Amino acid sequence: MFEINPFAALSVSISPAVMQGFVVLMALLVAAGTLFDVVHKGSARYFFDNFRKKKGRPVGGGELVSIAVKTAVVDVLASGEFCNPRRRIAHLLGMYGFVIHVVATVVLVFDLSAGSPWPQLWWLGGLMVLVGGYWFWFFIRVDVAAEGNSPFRVMRADLFILSLLASVTLGLLWAYLQSMLLFGLYVIATTVLFGSVPWSKFAHMFFKPAAAFEKRVSRADGTVENLPTLTRDDPAQQQRHSMELLRDAPMDMGLGIKREAPRHY
Repeated sequence: MFEINPFAALSVSISPAVMQGFVVLMALLVAAGTLFDVVHKGSARYFFDNFRKKKGRPVGGGELVSIAVKTAVVDVLASGEFCNPRRRIAHLLGMYGFVIHVVATVVLVFDLSAGSPWPQLWWLGGLMVLVGGYWFWFFIRVDVAAEGNSPFRVMRADLFILSLLASVTLGLLWAYLQSMLLFGLYVIATTVLFGSVPWSKFAHMFFKPAAAFEKRVSRADGTVENLPTLTRDDPAQQQRHSMELLRDAPMDMGLGIKREAPRHY
């Protein structure tokens, strides 16, 4: 099972051209949805205007390259923005699993004769998504772990993770059971996943690297997004704090909230 291209057997009943056309359509939906999201929310204009309005010290080209490399390695590849190690591991499993699963899907659909290691990577990527996704959904989500809500409570913000889990789960079940009913549900869930970009959190995977890069640049040029830094001994930095009572407070004040996990609600 793990060594066979599941789409090769499907080609007996569905034309390979139809399967390849569906993959291309999903890619176009992601591109169109992301562009619509950028225009509708004005995110690109925000980052451009923010860069143009900066009045900090000039940041040279070499330093910008260094910042870009750090952003790619720390914030993107290692998900360094997550302080919670459990959430970081779950995110990395989902992120790398999704990339592996999608790339393997494209290879297997466009080359039905593709053998090892692509079928194994397809299964491995899908299982990584399921482990990271279900772990996050049932045990790590803030409204479940901290606020005590039911893990079956669904909101619009959950569209991406739920459609992703539905697509991968149904895809693996179809490949295992070879049920055309499951394949039909797999196609529907996949269409929802890639077609709902403007209404889900799918596009945030493209925006987060830009936001992380902009944040690092703001620290380098001294503007720091007009927020207080970790050096309150500087009078200019003290005045940045929005709460007057905390301008002279010690740096470790308020960190007691991190002493225990929020599991007593």
